[in-house]
Amino acid sequence: MRIQPRQQILDVWRALVDACWDAKSWRWDGVMPANSISDSEQLLCLLYPATEIETFALDEPDRMEEDVVSVLGGKLGDPKQIGTFIVSLLEEYIEHNTREDGQPNFSAGSYLRSGEKREPTEEQRKIEVVDSYSMSLTVCMAGLRFLRSFERTARGRLKDRIEELSGQLSTRLTAAMTGLVRSFVVNTVRPKSPEGQAMLGMLNQTGMSEDALLQGVRSSLSRVRARLRSDVTLGQEETVKELEDENLLFECGWSWGIARDASPVKFVTENIGGQTGIADPRPYLYFTIVALDGINDLVSPRTGELGLLDETQHRLAQALRTRWELTQRYWSTIARFGSGSWPLEDIPWRTSDGEQSDYFSLIVSAVLIQDLVARTASDDDLTRAVAIFDELAGRGRIIRRAAGDDPAVQLHTPGVRLTLRGSEVVDSGPVLQWEVSDFSAVLLKRMLQAARLSNNVAARDKLMELSKSAMEHLDRRMLRAGAAGLWDDPAGVFGVNGDPTVTEPSWYMTERVVECLVAADRTYREPPPNWTELQTVARVTLNTAEHRFHQEMLGISIDDKSPRRKTLNRVEEHIDEARQQIREDAATTLVHTLDALRELDGLATGRRDATRNV
Repeated sequence: MRIQPRQQILDVWRALVDACWDAKSWRWDGVMPANSISDSEQLLCLLYPATEIETFALDEPDRMEEDVVSVLGGKLGDPKQIGTFIVSLLEEYIEHNTREDGQPNFSAGSYLRSGEKREPTEEQRKIEVVDSYSMSLTVCMAGLRFLRSFERTARGRLKDRIEELSGQLSTRLTAAMTGLVRSFVVNTVRPKSPEGQAMLGMLNQTGMSEDALLQGVRSSLSRVRARLRSDVTLGQEETVKELEDENLLFECGWSWGIARDASPVKFVTENIGGQTGIADPRPYLYFTIVALDGINDLVSPRTGELGLLDETQHRLAQALRTRWELTQRYWSTIARFGSGSWPLEDIPWRTSDGEQSDYFSLIVSAVLIQDLVARTASDDDLTRAVAIFDELAGRGRIIRRAAGDDPAVQLHTPGVRLTLRGSEVVDSGPVLQWEVSDFSAVLLKRMLQAARLSNNVAARDKLMELSKSAMEHLDRRMLRAGAAGLWDDPAGVFGVNGDPTVTEPSWYMTERVVECLVAADRTYREPPPNWTELQTVARVTLNTAEHRFHQEMLGISIDDKSPRRKTLNRVEEHIDEARQQIREDAATTLVHTLDALRELDGLATGRRDATRNV
């Protein structure tokens, strides 16, 4: 099926309002009880497109698009009332996710699963995770952008509410940024340890000796190591010292929460982001890409242009930008290490703790694409990435049919379970787990990002075809009853026999589909690549048209004012326009050239007909 982000986002908005608003109160729960993360995800289904895509903007009532008003206005009121309603939603969000002591609450609540027979304790439900920090960061940035613009039309009490709400969102933003800084980890391991051997085994795709392999790894990561030592000390003073020993291997990224050895961020004077660290100081691939996505919203040029950050937040943002850059560079280098096959091409990816999954390969691919978006991507990198996405789409049963009892189905339902090491120390509870079931949405988003970068015709075409297949897969998982038009019902694809039809929305999955649609909008808004192949055809065709034009001009007088001369004047205009566009837009050049040839062919046909009549 085609991906049509404008229509599909409007459909999600219509379904969202129908499912959650009864004209009196907003419903925050879904298939699972509400928590700080699901609240953020639900709010982003509305706010993310509204602040990332100009045609969906809700902050200027006089400029709101007619179809947006049509979809939201039926239940929420006129354009001004829609903006006021968003203010109310943000106020509820802050109220629900603020502790009794007035500090921001990032507890994961119902999203936490037990890895044992006993249930998580109440204290464990209060554990904060990177997902909440990252989602909250994006909500706060989107909310502040919205309020900054909407405030210009506000008067009286509404203006006072916006000012107070902006301060609350800013406080939550500072806490989320602090949590992300303290959740970043650098894990060092000895080459001979089981972890070191697992890392080297993943990297060694050509049978190199261990000494040569270690030398190659040291050389490839030397700049990342040096910058980690010099630039990443905030919150990790003790851990980073271990990087002085260049004989140690290392990996960097985000743990599932604040690391147990993370020190406080001293310049954050308020008592926020101060939860005691308990997470195992080892990078988790899933939480790493979640953190990178959140920070990506923070470091966009628009954030600086709008002046949304205060001095403390600027310092935190710089610290997060450094970690964002180094983490992407680290995993991008590791994924493509060596001169032969990439480690990333050896599916499934194996982590340093010995676990392996196609999902981990997808996440490393996602980090690679994120890095290629931030830097200049080569066609070779993107072409090889296409083959990886194609393989993952097949292994994940996006483009292949799932057989009975197919283990690949577990990537989608119930999903991959990640053990949150360290969570058991809270209240002597069970070891907790985190469930990730967004394989298809992650795949779609990264393929759309890669398509935006690709200048290779075959690669881009393949990516778009795979993207359509992934969108069709997700469309079949859309709820058909209850909260119809939202997600997620995996039985729509995999036909899980005996399971009742799901009617409650998963904000986890719905928000990720919305991210995909925003990514599709960005891809479509980019000018089409000026393909080398198309330029060649356009130049040949243009030269042919010019030659035929000059031939026609040989047989016409300067003073000629006949219809033939007027036709040749139009031909000349087409050729001049085509010549101006050849470097930037070969497709438009070709259109003008074909119009010129069509006019010239008409003149030639007229001459032939006149000759026959004689």
